[in-house]
Amino acid sequence: MSKADYDVLIVGSGAGGAMAAYELTKAGIKVLLLEAGRHYDPKTETPMFKRNADAPLMASGNTDKDFGYYDATVDGGWTVPDEPYTTDEDSEFLWWRARMLGGRTNHWGRYSLRFSEHDFKGKSRDGLGADWPFEYSDIAPWYDKTEALVGVCGTNTGLDDMPDSAPDVLQPPPAPRVPELLVAAAANKLGLKAVPMHRAVLTRPKDDRAACFYATPCGHGCSIGAAFQTTTSLLPMAHKTGNLTVITNAMVKQVTTDANGQVTGVTYIDKTSSEQLTLPARVVILAASACESARIMLNSASDSHPQGLANSSGQLGKNLMDSTGAGLGATIPALRNRPRYNEDGHTANHLFIPWWGHKAQENGELNFPRGYHFEIGSGFREPGAWVSGDFKGYGKALKDEAKANYGAFVYFALRGEMLPNPDCYMDIDPDVTDKWGIPVARFHWKWSEHELNQVAHGLKTAKDLLQTMGATVGDLPSPEQAIAKGGQIIHEVGTTRMGESKEDSVTNQWGQTWDCPNLFVMDGGVFASNPHKNCTLTILTLAMRNANWLANQLHKGAL
Repeated sequence: MSKADYDVLIVGSGAGGAMAAYELTKAGIKVLLLEAGRHYDPKTETPMFKRNADAPLMASGNTDKDFGYYDATVDGGWTVPDEPYTTDEDSEFLWWRARMLGGRTNHWGRYSLRFSEHDFKGKSRDGLGADWPFEYSDIAPWYDKTEALVGVCGTNTGLDDMPDSAPDVLQPPPAPRVPELLVAAAANKLGLKAVPMHRAVLTRPKDDRAACFYATPCGHGCSIGAAFQTTTSLLPMAHKTGNLTVITNAMVKQVTTDANGQVTGVTYIDKTSSEQLTLPARVVILAASACESARIMLNSASDSHPQGLANSSGQLGKNLMDSTGAGLGATIPALRNRPRYNEDGHTANHLFIPWWGHKAQENGELNFPRGYHFEIGSGFREPGAWVSGDFKGYGKALKDEAKANYGAFVYFALRGEMLPNPDCYMDIDPDVTDKWGIPVARFHWKWSEHELNQVAHGLKTAKDLLQTMGATVGDLPSPEQAIAKGGQIIHEVGTTRMGESKEDSVTNQWGQTWDCPNLFVMDGGVFASNPHKNCTLTILTLAMRNANWLANQLHKGAL
């Protein structure tokens, strides 16, 4: 394949890569997309209607299928055969990789919350971390375009942590379940709000994608396209333009450069033949995920880029962040023995509790910066191998107790913002390589007091909510015990962060690296902060905005 066959080479087919491909091909630009995983067709491979009872061990998770036997991630997880990574001796970090066409969008939670003006300018408010190099008002119209294209259901709440969408952008949300209404009443008593979650699931048909029929788990994948994934939307849309070529099983080793240090293309390993190939490119976009893109750049060191490609700031691999995670649940007496009915909905919570504490932080009333939200686990769910509750006895008495508690358990999952700290970063292991001889990533990790204090506050709030609903809750674990491991929430970002100066950032606001004008990053690596909201909607939105800018630059001949 010659350079003349395409204008832009993209690495990665997930949220950032597929959106960039869609936006560029729509603008008439020829795109070649490389994906490290295998081809995946959700219309033929998705186990949508498979039940837990049909699988080994009632579909419980294992090292090959972390989220259960029928999880849509076919080749990937926290461990990937032939692709190790390492951690330093004082760290514990889990790195999720989805080695398949569409990447993580095939299995993600599809929570789609906008970052707010508070989130983009956190440093201006509390002096911590880094500000983003633009205002919320700059990206708000692009959030509208993304939500409309992707198909996000929800409502405008008017809350300061949930910026409103333009009229008619959001699709209607599903009705709250009975346990969620009870949570909303308890939250209201405590001065909090439970509101519809914004989720990338269609409740109305859109283009050739059908509306959700509320019957199968979104985590299995979605052959009808109701639950957003790039394999049923952006990638087929880009293919229809006639401007997209995709190569799967292409493990990128490095970005190539010339004697002046400028990008000339990429070198990759064909995983099916183990052949090493080099492709030229006018422009390269890395969208392989925050840590994979950073690994490629670190492995692309040269005489012109001794610290790694486009790393004159020294920030490449630094500022690694994940969301905080913790949780607390209990059986709610009022929900025991309630009538059975279809309570499936679109799998995940219909209501959630957004962050409410901006004013309290401004007044110095909290001992941690930034915020968190609560996702709610409740309702009648298909039984699996794991059963909650303190069940005793055997026979009919045990069965009756299990039936009484079915649908009576409520769980609050905390997801919070982490601030960057000097103990959290990634580099390249000097001694370990993967199957294809590519040096692997090495992770360094430590939660700070900011996150531990946040989790302590969240656990206490969750306990107050559960007790308000009548539950009995015992002693709380320490935040050190409760907080999830680094990487476990799968929201890692920040390794190639954007900024206003090449002295302290890797890219500008368009994802264009300061040192190499024809190298762009369009995944979560460019995040200047990691707000408590799930990151995929903003990855999609930035990729749309920045690919649109890139298309204009290409049409003008500026690149």
